[in-house]
Amino acid sequence: MSELRSVPTLDDVARTAGVSTATVSRCLNSPERVVEQTRKRVMLAVEQLGYTPNFGARVMAAKRTFTIGAIIPTMENAIFARGLQAFQEALHARGYTLLVACSAYQPGVEEEQIRALVARGADGLLLIGQDRDPSVYRYLHSRSIPVLSAWVYTADSDLPTVGFDNRQSMRALAQQVIDFGHKRIGLVSGITRDNDRAAGRVAGLRDAMRANGLSDENLTTIETPYEIENAATAMQTLMSAVERPTVVMCGNDVLAVGALRGARDMGLSVPEDVSITGFDDIELSRIVTPQITTVHVPHREMGRRAAEALIDMVEKRSAGASIELTATLQMRDSLKELTGSAPRRR
Repeated sequence: MSELRSVPTLDDVARTAGVSTATVSRCLNSPERVVEQTRKRVMLAVEQLGYTPNFGARVMAAKRTFTIGAIIPTMENAIFARGLQAFQEALHARGYTLLVACSAYQPGVEEEQIRALVARGADGLLLIGQDRDPSVYRYLHSRSIPVLSAWVYTADSDLPTVGFDNRQSMRALAQQVIDFGHKRIGLVSGITRDNDRAAGRVAGLRDAMRANGLSDENLTTIETPYEIENAATAMQTLMSAVERPTVVMCGNDVLAVGALRGARDMGLSVPEDVSITGFDDIELSRIVTPQITTVHVPHREMGRRAAEALIDMVEKRSAGASIELTATLQMRDSLKELTGSAPRRR
């Protein structure tokens, strides 16, 4: 009968590495607090012995689970991928594990997932946007769960936000479109109900139109889920009108790629026959032809800073403060300046 191997302990790791058990614990829980040479020696001992930390003991000692929950609206495209990746990397560097759920843009599903993550002991939650029933926030407050909202920025919000001003960012893009001489504008937007990011972008476009003396009659809007096929159909509807728009602005890059496909299916050339713009600057916007004029969202910085801010809230280093990031225009080939247009604003 083979001899059973004993399970390696924290003391075994400390003895092998020639350090104290406290140092081993710091290496595992707060690696940034240990000098690199010592950390490497400890982690080598951990690997050689096959040591696995006692999660239950760690939770009892720290009174935390070292898990953070994040609920994103979709996993079907890359809109949230880069930000969530950076969020996870920053959590890992601080010794936390990420639990991810997807609401499919359904408020009821999101609420169920919030309660499930809280029941599983999540120390804090990352949510996307702020537009949800107040009862959700009351529930989280009653459980004393730190919550942070990303992909939006609101200076006077009770809930800390890390993100950018969707309304102002779309207004800036729309101003550039108008400066290029476009007056008949089509908009393919995401569903604005229960989505403050989509609603803010629609409002930003309308702000720019009003500021330039353009009425609502100059704008035709179609709302649709964030799918390429839906956007292609919306594009064909817009371009079948008697008075076609000269530019179709899209609520994000996924919709813009769908609009590009819809234009091509109709035999239209972009931007010669119609210009198209997106929003987000995901990789998809750069690999299509023509490359799409869009708004660059600092996804990775947003994810990293959201993680750091949320951990500081969990560890009671901060009560939470909103952080505004800058979204910038990315001018590419899908937007054409109309001949005879007014001089560009400087």
